[in-house]
Amino acid sequence: MRDFLALFGVAGVSIALDQWTKWWMRENIEFGGQWLPEGLMWLSPYARFVHWYNSGAAFGMFQDGNLVFTILAFIVIAAILFYYPSVEAEDWTLKLAMGLQLGGAAGNLIDRLIMQKVTDFISIWNFPVFNIADASISVGVAVLLLGVWLKEREEKLKASAGAEPPADAPTESVKEG
Repeated sequence: MRDFLALFGVAGVSIALDQWTKWWMRENIEFGGQWLPEGLMWLSPYARFVHWYNSGAAFGMFQDGNLVFTILAFIVIAAILFYYPSVEAEDWTLKLAMGLQLGGAAGNLIDRLIMQKVTDFISIWNFPVFNIADASISVGVAVLLLGVWLKEREEKLKASAGAEPPADAPTESVKEG
């Protein structure tokens, strides 16, 4: 049970931040409206907050797929909860990645169940509008890839440190005299 505290802690922070920011956007910015703090208006062409809704996947892909993505979110959450206990205790990158992905999936699932759509609000350049849950899933994938890379690198270093020359490799002989 103690292992699940880390998973639920990371996921809980992600969900709380996601839901709070979505609530704030819905309460303070009209649908389609934009906002930036007064001192940051120079960022407007590159980054801003935009109140938007999404009935598809992350970053606005596959619109009108709310039911499919609701079911998929339940499957992803169940898979994470099922697989998490088998993760090695020292594999912190996989545990962190799973927590972020769980939080992101649950954050958007909450919107889908309550509103049948997801609130998006972060707009950066020409990139599709997204939210904290989408970012949590994306960062989780990046952490997962980093963990795989680190693990492969560690295994290669161990293999090269303990490698012996092949049996048919020529050996140096010392000439006498």
